[in-house]
Amino acid sequence: MYPRNRRRAVQAVAALTGLALAATGCSAGMGGGSGSDDAEDASGAFDWKRYDGQEISVMLNEHPWTTGIKEHLPEFEKLTGIKVSLNTYSEDLYTAKVEQAVRSGSAPGVYMLPMDDFAATQFDADLIEPLSPYLENASLTSDDYDFDDFPAGLVDPGRFPAGEADAAVYEIPIATESYILFYNKQIVDEYLGGVVPETMDDLIAAAQKVTAEGNGDVFGSVVRGVRSDGPRDTITGMVLNQWPLDREIESPYNVWFDGAWDQPRLTDPSIVKGLSDYAALIAAGPSNRFNIDWPDATSLFAQGKAAFFIDASVFGPGFEDSETSTISGDVGYAAIPAGDVEGSAGVWSWGLAMAKNAQNKGASWLFLQWATSKEMTAKLGTYTGGAPRQSSASDAAYLESLNPEFVEVTTDAAATARTTAVLRANWKPGVLVIVDGILAVANGDDPEQVFSRANEQMKSALE
Repeated sequence: MYPRNRRRAVQAVAALTGLALAATGCSAGMGGGSGSDDAEDASGAFDWKRYDGQEISVMLNEHPWTTGIKEHLPEFEKLTGIKVSLNTYSEDLYTAKVEQAVRSGSAPGVYMLPMDDFAATQFDADLIEPLSPYLENASLTSDDYDFDDFPAGLVDPGRFPAGEADAAVYEIPIATESYILFYNKQIVDEYLGGVVPETMDDLIAAAQKVTAEGNGDVFGSVVRGVRSDGPRDTITGMVLNQWPLDREIESPYNVWFDGAWDQPRLTDPSIVKGLSDYAALIAAGPSNRFNIDWPDATSLFAQGKAAFFIDASVFGPGFEDSETSTISGDVGYAAIPAGDVEGSAGVWSWGLAMAKNAQNKGASWLFLQWATSKEMTAKLGTYTGGAPRQSSASDAAYLESLNPEFVEVTTDAAATARTTAVLRANWKPGVLVIVDGILAVANGDDPEQVFSRANEQMKSALE
């Protein structure tokens, strides 16, 4: 969001060659050290030096979390004696690099993995190492790690088989994104008398008003309107806003299916309303609204060109950076305005996983454990604005580093948030069916008819 495939402020990476890809892993002969590399065989007292002298590979997407881990990496190497070979890739390259690396003989010991259908695809292909055996072994996991400090709603998308009672942990959240409303205080003051809409219908009307009166210089709304699978989590968050809080959603289907992949429910009134809301926000945007992806949307908002922006909370810290944002200090934060029912916020996370083909798995687990510890989660949360541990909400450094209103809004959102993840391999064709429906509605087509057709299209898209 530094959005995944979609997301996150991406930094350019220099030339990527075959040698760079080869560096994503380390051979079986790398490093020395002692202690079993098998989670079930490790015994004795917990010891950060258990794998002193070994080397591991870590593969990360260029993301604010990655920026933070780079700065703190020497601390881990000093604590453990483990050498880390770190390889990072820009967002547009990362997915393909991961797909290659985890299937190779030099797979990364630790890598960033979206906690969604991408992880489900890798689980189905038997490419991910289960982490539960490491978590349950007191010789490998420190007494103060406290896995229960992660809310169940954030951890569950990293459990597989999805929805099963005996699902194991395969990844641990590192950067959480809740879907919230950003607003430009100056534009709201000038065009709306300083009143921030409290309902979704009022927000849409306010966005239309600003666009109509903005003379092509200022717009009421800027959201992702390009045809891609990128908005998947934002639009799921919009539906959850219209999905009754006391109405269950079932993993791995989320809101989109009624208990089976051949039972889509795009005609459900809550889904039709949530998707129509998003379509209306697209329509209230600039003339190039159907070509806008997250880099364009965040840039326009940071330049003071839009009153409202709904997307991932990870963008918040960037809007407060006076070096890259012209509206630093003038950004307001709020929960997505209320829908027709009492709904919930949506939340999505990046996670850390271990490749099944990795070497030196014990040492890799120590890195993963350290990077997701209470101390490091709070420190790295200052870079992302989305620390997934509950304890971070009371960490002084975390709180002081961020806008207080931003912290309050994202903390409150997390309290009722439900995951936006759909844990199905090859979910992208289904997402595009939904996005095509949204774009048709944004162009003026009737929502009921559009999503009735889309419901049938979804069945064939996922065959």
